[in-house]
Amino acid sequence: MNPSLYRRIDRVIHEKGRMAIMSLLAANSDCSFTEIKAMLGLTDGNLSVHLSHLQKAGYIAISKSFVNRRPQTSCRLTEAGRKAFQEYLGILETIIQASKKTDP
Repeated sequence: MNPSLYRRIDRVIHEKGRMAIMSLLAANSDCSFTEIKAMLGLTDGNLSVHLSHLQKAGYIAISKSFVNRRPQTSCRLTEAGRKAFQEYLGILETIIQASKKTDP
């Protein structure tokens, strides 16, 4: 197996909570902070930190608005985030396929 594959794994995405957030946002056009928190079972503080890392990397966009006079934070993948996530999945798939190969 090519060890350089492991070095190409995106460390921002690879953390369990951030990978779950990226997966959720890849499957949905956008999600509110409350929806992400409920679906993934994260605390407010933990989710905030993960979202900050993803936003700093340019992988997600965060918008704030009011719905029925209540503040709402929404998150969505950016184009860069979608591309990075697809590359991440491709690297994992390559590693998985390589691990399935056995020597005779």
